[in-house]
Amino acid sequence: FSNREAELQNCNFVRNHMEATSEQDGGGSGAGDYEALVAALMANRQLLEAKVGINNAMFAASDLATSQLGDSFVVGGCEGQKTIDGEQMPLVLGPAREGAGEDGGTGYEALVAAVRAKREWLEDKVVTNSAVLLRGFDVRDAAEFDAVVEALGWPDIRYVGPAPRTHVHGRIWTANEGPLEQSVYFHHEMVLIKEFPAKVILFCEVPPPEGGETPFVPSFRVTERALEEFPEMVEELDAKGLRYTFTAPSNNNTGSMRGRGWEDAFGTSDKSEAETRAKALGMGVEWLEDGGVKTILGPRTLTRVFPGRKGRRMWFNTLVGMHGKELSSATVADGAEIPASFVQRCEEIIEEESIQFRWRKGDIVILDNLATLHGRRPSLPPRRVLVATCK
Repeated sequence: FSNREAELQNCNFVRNHMEATSEQDGGGSGAGDYEALVAALMANRQLLEAKVGINNAMFAASDLATSQLGDSFVVGGCEGQKTIDGEQMPLVLGPAREGAGEDGGTGYEALVAAVRAKREWLEDKVVTNSAVLLRGFDVRDAAEFDAVVEALGWPDIRYVGPAPRTHVHGRIWTANEGPLEQSVYFHHEMVLIKEFPAKVILFCEVPPPEGGETPFVPSFRVTERALEEFPEMVEELDAKGLRYTFTAPSNNNTGSMRGRGWEDAFGTSDKSEAETRAKALGMGVEWLEDGGVKTILGPRTLTRVFPGRKGRRMWFNTLVGMHGKELSSATVADGAEIPASFVQRCEEIIEEESIQFRWRKGDIVILDNLATLHGRRPSLPPRRVLVATCK
């Protein structure tokens, strides 16, 4: 490793400080040892963080080798990557062969071939790591992204929700088209609908010059921390369930992050047919005088446990995103109010647990929608991120 000499220097630095402090204390140990160690660690913090990243990559590379991946992928790293419960989030995979990617001309075709060859392995990694970032394959546009999505072999699921979106190509849509200066709150995609996607796949066609990250959060960590601080509240809300309302206009309003009109959302301008489709999705409706509609959903549990995910309780709700907002509400199913202080603390926990990286052109990230919340940071234009949702 190129860091080997620096690592040895770091070890010597820590050892020398410990020895010097021990001599000053007459060969004993105590507060001086602790203070010296802390000083050494703080002085070499960046090096130690780099070492952790190297070790993580070594373990991941070892796992790739034992999985006999051949020339399909190589493991990499990215800024913002974290190790949660022993797993890298996101797991970063790049082209195994030199020349595949930005400068080699093989581009997305190499990724399509790799995905087809290792489809089951890749799906397992999405579940194990909760997020997989495919980087360096030079995927250029919606058509090439669609080819990658098709190669994954996961059935399509139609998006139903408040975000304004536009169909682009095949199974590909724009991500939320609301104003870039606004953020998108953390959420599981279509969390309140009866049938929600198992995977959300995002592709960066135009990276923003500043901001615009798509942060994600390991959902089980939010539940764990909420239980530590508010055990009775969490269990009560889970037992009683939550009730949500959301008000949608008749037609789309791209000036709002949640400005999708009900005609577009339900795929019809007929109110009777819209009611039928809403019922099939698990929601009731109340028509408003201005032509809009209030949708009612619930009761819904606060957390859920899904197969194959270590029995983890996922924070599978949209309490923070809908509680006390202008167009939405979230209450206990019996109508009781939820303390704003509890909701605010949950929002803080979600932010504290978030993971993010800077988008690069051609990046594709696959999120396990059953295990991660995701959002969007405000950004400068231009920014173009496309999405596919899969069962």
